[in-house]
Amino acid sequence: MDWYAAVGRLRAERRPGVLVTVVEVRGHAPRDAGAKMVVTATEVLGTIGGGNLEESAADRARAMLGAAGPGAPEQLTVSLSDRAPSSHGVQCCGGEVRVLLEMLAVRPSVAIFGMGHVGLELARILARHELELHLVDSRADQLDPARLAVLDDAVATVVPHHAPVPEIVLGEVPTGSHVLVMTHDHAEDVALCDAALRCGHLGTIGLIGSSAKWARFRARLRAEGHAEDALARIVTPIGLPELPGKDPATIAVGVAAEVLRSIAHSAAEVAR
Repeated sequence: MDWYAAVGRLRAERRPGVLVTVVEVRGHAPRDAGAKMVVTATEVLGTIGGGNLEESAADRARAMLGAAGPGAPEQLTVSLSDRAPSSHGVQCCGGEVRVLLEMLAVRPSVAIFGMGHVGLELARILARHELELHLVDSRADQLDPARLAVLDDAVATVVPHHAPVPEIVLGEVPTGSHVLVMTHDHAEDVALCDAALRCGHLGTIGLIGSSAKWARFRARLRAEGHAEDALARIVTPIGLPELPGKDPATIAVGVAAEVLRSIAHSAAEVAR
């Protein structure tokens, strides 16, 4: 598999990796500048020339993968000489190679449950970011391709889910997904909150609505057996209360800001 296909596969499988690129060659070397490979915890996909050069780069890449959080790009210089110290055998082409190692981090995932006016405006904002964006609604017309055409130029990978029982989708979204509950039906909302609290793989859980709505939901969720520490996982109301305006676009700006802050916070926690 070449490096380009490997990057696509890792992105689809939500696995981290390191892209290794030959950026400079002095003298003789197995590959020219521009050669690339992708290193994962268990694989090397593509090649920058084999031998000590490739093994040394793979070792450094796996050290990066083993570190906490996505690190900054690194450079490594390998001398291809029988007089140079080597951990992986002699490679005596006579040159020197400098490689750049760049982390291919797993993209954050956000799931919007409810693609009404606010949901669509929120999707338009979040679609401009490097995300996996899941759009869920029990109403097929809300996910009509013509309605979602405003997302055709998305940077994010957009995944629509028409789900008559939206709670099922909670089990399908990736680990660490940030969930936003904003459907048209309060009964659907409370069912989603109940199911989300029973999932151990989710990130943050946000619920749109008033304090009165949350008071009713809180009592219902307590009756379903959820303890106070579990209920604290649900953030409500979502958005920025200091932002004036109740139109969908304004609400969406506030919610998007909070989601992006949560994503940044989660990344910082991993890096510690």
